[in-house]
Parts: sequence; C-alpha cells; structure tokens
Amino acid sequence: MPETNYNIKGLSNEQVISARELHGQNKLNYKQENTVLDAIKNLAKEPMILLLLVASIIYFVSGNIGDGIFLASAIIIVSVIALFQDSRSRNALQKLKNLSQPHCKVIRNGETIEIPSEELVVGDSLIVEEGTSISADGRIVHSNDFSVNESILTGESMVIFKDKDEAEPFVFNGTTVASGLAIITITHIGNETQLGKIGKSLESIEEEKTPLELQINNFVKKLVFVGAIVFVIVWAINYFHSYDILDSLLKALTLAMSILPEEIPMAFTTFMAIGAWRLMQKGIVVKQMKTVETLGSATVICTDKTGTITENRMSLAKVFSLTSNRIVAPKKANVSEKDLITLAMWASEPIPFDPMEVALHKAYSDFTSEDERPHFKLVHEYPLGGKPPMMTHVFQNESGKRFIAAKGAPEALIAISTLSKDEKERINNAIETITQEGYRVLGVAESAFEGTNFPATQQEFQFQFKGIVAFYDPPKKNITKVLEDFYQAGIAVKIITGDNAATTMAIAKQIGFKGYEHSLRGDELMQLSDAELQEKVMQTTIFTRMFPEAKLRIITALKAQNQIVAMTGDGVNDGPALKAAHIGIAMGKKGTEIAKQAASLILLEDDLSKMVDAVAMGRKIYVNLKKAIQYIISIHIPIILTVFIPLALGWIYPNIFSPVHIIFLELIMGPTCSIVFENEPMEKNTMFNKPRPFTSTFFNWKELTTSIIQGLVITAGTLFTYQYSISLGFNEAHTRTMVFTVLIAANIFLTLINRSFYYSIFTTLKYKNKMVLLIISITTMITGLMLYVRPLTSFFGFENLTLTELITCIGIGFVSVIWYELVKIRTRSQNKPN
Repeated sequence: MPETNYNIKGLSNEQVISARELHGQNKLNYKQENTVLDAIKNLAKEPMILLLLVASIIYFVSGNIGDGIFLASAIIIVSVIALFQDSRSRNALQKLKNLSQPHCKVIRNGETIEIPSEELVVGDSLIVEEGTSISADGRIVHSNDFSVNESILTGESMVIFKDKDEAEPFVFNGTTVASGLAIITITHIGNETQLGKIGKSLESIEEEKTPLELQINNFVKKLVFVGAIVFVIVWAINYFHSYDILDSLLKALTLAMSILPEEIPMAFTTFMAIGAWRLMQKGIVVKQMKTVETLGSATVICTDKTGTITENRMSLAKVFSLTSNRIVAPKKANVSEKDLITLAMWASEPIPFDPMEVALHKAYSDFTSEDERPHFKLVHEYPLGGKPPMMTHVFQNESGKRFIAAKGAPEALIAISTLSKDEKERINNAIETITQEGYRVLGVAESAFEGTNFPATQQEFQFQFKGIVAFYDPPKKNITKVLEDFYQAGIAVKIITGDNAATTMAIAKQIGFKGYEHSLRGDELMQLSDAELQEKVMQTTIFTRMFPEAKLRIITALKAQNQIVAMTGDGVNDGPALKAAHIGIAMGKKGTEIAKQAASLILLEDDLSKMVDAVAMGRKIYVNLKKAIQYIISIHIPIILTVFIPLALGWIYPNIFSPVHIIFLELIMGPTCSIVFENEPMEKNTMFNKPRPFTSTFFNWKELTTSIIQGLVITAGTLFTYQYSISLGFNEAHTRTMVFTVLIAANIFLTLINRSFYYSIFTTLKYKNKMVLLIISITTMITGLMLYVRPLTSFFGFENLTLTELITCIGIGFVSVIWYELVKIRTRSQNKPN
C-alpha cells in the first residue's frame, strides 16, 4: 500500500532548506573532546617534554646556548611529531564517527527517501518501524499497532503503545520502536529534544580504557617509576664526584630520558585509530576501540542465515494450498492458490519492508486484475511474536468486508488451527518436500472473527489453516570461499536462525558448511541445563527456530567455554546477543538501528567476507603493535645501559652521551615504531595460524625475553666498541662517535630484522612498505651529516671516522642484530605452516 494513500507529501526541498536555516542541524552540541587544545595540554604533561624543558633551561643557565637551542628545537620537533600522530588518530576516529551516524526514512516531495539523521528538520515526515531508533521529537500522524520503548528517558523498560488519537501522541529522540509502523511530524531536533535537554549528563561519562591499553599504561608507569629512582641515584653519584649541581642534574636527566618509553602509548593510539580507519576503508565501521584488539582473537563466528549467508533477495517460489493439495509455482496457480497468495499478502505490512512481504505484494500485483489494497485499512495488528513466531493483521473496507490473515512458522499456525489427522499429514509432507530444496516456508491461516472486541493475543482466534507459501533466497556467490577462509584461520562458524532446520540444513549443504547435519531447535535448547548446553554448543553448528533468549544462551555458553565470540545480527531480537558477544556485528543495510547500537562493528555492505578482512586486519594490527613495542624495548636497553654502565663502573669516559644524543635517538625511534611498523603488510602466514589466546598479558615471557636478549646483545656490541676504542687510544669524542654509530647501525638492522619474528630478512625485504626505505634513508643521511659536516660534528662532540672505522662500527651493529636470523631458522624448522 503506497505512502500516498495517507495523503502525506512531506516537505519540499525549499521548505527543508528554510527549516534548516531556522532551526539548525539535528545533532546534540555539547562540549568538544579530544580537540587540538586537549592534545597540546596532554603533551605539556608528557615526562619527556618536561625533561627536555628542564635540560634546555639548565643548558641556557650554564651558558651552553647551542645545546639549549638544540633541546628547545627538539621540544618543538617532538611536539610536532606527537601532534601529527594525534591528528591522524583524531581524524580517523572522527571519520568513523561520521560514518556510523544513524540514517532515517522521510517523506519529501511525495517520495520516501533515506537521509542521515543529522539532516532531519522540523516539519519533516519521519517514517519509523520496528527496530528503528527515533531520531527527533515529533507528533504521530499515522500508526499501525505502534509501540515504543522509552527506557532511555524514563528508566522504565516496558513497551508503550501510542497512536495519533491519544492525549499525548508524541514520540521522543533516542527511544526505539518496539512494534508496528508510524509516520511522525518532527517538532523538535537536536538540543531542543527531550534527550537533548537532559543530555548534558552524557558529558561526564568517560570511555573506559581497554585491557590492553591498561596493560601498556601500567608497563610505562613502571618504567617511569624505575627511571625516577635511577635518576636520583645517578644524580647523587655525579654530584658526589663533581659537586656540580647543574652538571650532575644534566647527566641524570640523560639517563632518565633514555629510560622513558614515551613512544609506546603513542604507538598504541596510532595503531588502533589508524587500524580502525583502514577497516573503514574496507567498508567496516568499528564503533569501539577494543574491537580492533579483539578481532584477531575470534574463535567462533555465529551468523544468521537470511541476508548474511543468503542474498536476502526473496522470491515467491512455491505455493501449497490445502484445498488443491499440490505444490506449484506462482505462475501456475489456480483460483484457490491465488486466494492463498492474496491472504498471505493481507497478513503482511501495508507498507512492506521485509523481503518476503515485498515478494508477496509483488506476486499479488502480478496476477490481480483489481487491486483492493487502496480500499482497505489496517484496523488491528498483532506483531510478530510467539515461539515459533507468527503475526496477524486485520484489514477492513468501508462496507465492512474484513480480512483476518495470519502468517508465520507453519508449526505455530498448525497448533492453533482446527485440522484433521489427514490434513496435518498432507501439510507436513508438503513442508518436508519444499524445505529439502532449501526453500523458506510460511504457513498462512484465516479467521472469521466478527465484532471489534479483538482478543488480547492472536493465538486466541479460531484459525483455518489455508496453506504454505515458500520463498527462495539464493546463497551469496562468495559464501563458500568465506567459509573456507574462516575454517583455514581456525575459526569455527555456527548458523543461528529463526528458520526451520530442513531449509537451513539444505542451504548449509549447498555452500559446503561443515557439520550441517548437527542442528538444535530453540525450544530444545531452552530445556538444557547450563552444563549440558556448554557441551552441546561446541558440537552443534546449526541452531534453528531461535528467539532472543535462546540466542543469548548460546553466546553465554560459548563464552563459558573460553571462546571469543563474534556474532552477526540485524533484527531487534538480535540486540541482547550482539551486546553479549565479544564482537557484535550489525549489517549496515538491512540492520535495524537497535542492532547497530548494540553492535561494536558494522558491515556497511552486509557482506560476511568483510569479516575475513576484519579478522586479518585485527591480527595484523596486533602483531605489528607487538613488533613496534618489542623494537622499543630492544633498542631502549642498549641506550640505558650504555649511559649507565660506564658511570656505575667508573670507566674512563663515564658520561659518553649527553641529552642531545639521547633526544636524537628518540627522534629516530618514534617514527620508526609508529610509522614503519604500522605500515607493515600482513605476513603471509597470519591467516593460517589459529586465533591468538585472549590472555590478560600483552607479552608472554618468551616474547619479552626475546626483546631483552636482543637489547643485551646490542649493548654488548656498544660496550665492546667502547672498550675497543679505548684500547686503540681514542679520545672521548672519537669513542663517543664509534659507540653512537654502532647504535644507529644496530637500530637500522633491528628495524629490518624485527619486521618478522618468523620469516627471514630476505623475505621481509620483499614486503611492500615504502616507509622503511624512507625512514632508513633519512636516518642514514642525518647520521652522515652529523659525522662528516664540521659544524654538526663539533656540536654533537663527534670526530670524523675513517672508512675502516665506519665499516667496523656498521659491522658490529650488524652482528649484534643478525644473530636472530639463526633463531628464525630454528623456529621455521619447528613450526612449518600447514
């Protein structure tokens, strides 16, 4: 039944522009967070910035103007890098936020269109239906069995029925439609809505940090604490040697700078935000940062059937009328079978949005010579409900002619219809024949109830079962490959559907779904104890005739078995399970607003293959973040020990590095870990590995030990170079130059070696990452300038190295890192990919 029958044309384009100029956009304008000013304030609190500032002031006070200017410049450089990284993260998250804005349907210029909710204006005719979130305040002008949940405003979760003839025919922004359909004239938008007026309280709600973020922050805090203690010790040692407060303070600050791993939090934020942005480019909107962390750990994906495994492109394929007792295609329907299709159409929404209802309306239009729909009005409606579900509509025209039509799960209608044993047998035989071919079936029934005192529930009507309508929803073309990818990645797949077992198993068999013969119905599931279900849920792959409580129990049982659960959903009844899953996945096109709000991730194109991309991206981000942090740990150890050991052991040149050297090394490490490793491609064995355990620790001892040993071996290389230089009679400047060159060389080779802890450097050199060559080229060029351009060489306290000395330093740096290739060879021999 078209919208024009309601005589609602909606606003014209000119009226929309005028209303927007008068009332503004439909968005809540509150305090802006994570602005550039906030980033600058946070930067001013960074320990590294504070240490640089103190060191710079000391240099200026003591008369070392050059060093003071350099450190002041370093503050600017570090700040620019940090703000650039913060800007990338902020922009990526803002794009995600904009993309995940809800949409709504409005009538404008006599046509129904879909627009972002922000573009809604006062006076718009908004169409809301079951499962949608209402985007503004308004007055109801038309409704069909319409009810809303206003718990966001009232705190009461009970459903409230509303229509235009009530004393308060209003609906409010943020509430959700529990049943039916309504057309609403918008009266208030944005901050003028009821939700907008109380929304200031939302400003005080802070987003919780994720477990991984907390672990990293705690790790950094511990290092800062250690750095503070060592700072005091080194200051004391230097002071009692020289009794020079400023000089000893500078030397202590040098060590404190070398200990602070300020790159780690920056790397975490960058990796997560840019990772979410990369997912967005693939058509995957990540609503919560923690989802990016969790993606790589998913062990089970629970998917619905219709629209995820299948096209959600329903066509009426078969009709079985109890009167004619035959199964035929709609084109070959006789009078009784056409009457059955007509009745099924009357059991549908007058403005169909469900694909099966659209197919029924189309089938009716194809064969009818006189369209009766404009002459009938929906006078009563029973929304989809029950276990198994059914729905009933009551239509009536002006002369009093009435249709009371019901459709739903055949077993639901059989149970409340008066049928003989022979009729039940014929119906069940027809259902078995149809479903074995993968068709989705609906029973259709009619009631002859008279009067207007309709029963409280639809099951109280006296129904006459009329027949079966069957729909074909073909599997998506890529679904078999998607399943293979999941299985290959060690991820189990389970189908959770409201459809019956026979239809679901037929489709599952067609697509090569593993374990399609193991199914469980919703009513059977609810009779199991928690312990029984936890065992059963691991063995069963297809769950049919599901309802919200049953879906939630499945997710809970899987989580109790230590599974990391991803679940797809699109309907209102998927909300609780989507919320409960570790990764709730809503469909961007056919998903209801309730499903999208409950989910942590949205697939814009309703394409499950994107989840393969998402899992791969999650694994890649996690692995690359670990590489970055392992690199930071490995390279910090030699810097710390090269500064500390000569001082602690009283070597001839106790203070080999000053703050200017440390800050230069920090400027190299920051871009290396954040830019190089974030841009690393996914390793080719990533999707062949099993999901990583979702443990409480970011690093296991083996990984941490690897980084520590790498750092200690590089330290051995720098200290060997130190002693080797002294043995050759080199002065402090020459010794410093050689030690510094070894550190730079080791840093470059470590970057190349740690691009993979499994594949050899010859393999990783083929990886496409332009940033590697760029960062290494810049580092090499600047180091060359420092070693061989006189003003820079003098400023840093260096001396020119001969070609032999330079090759020796590069060789020591190479050897102190390349040994790990032997470990990789051993790892590959023990863990060959399948």
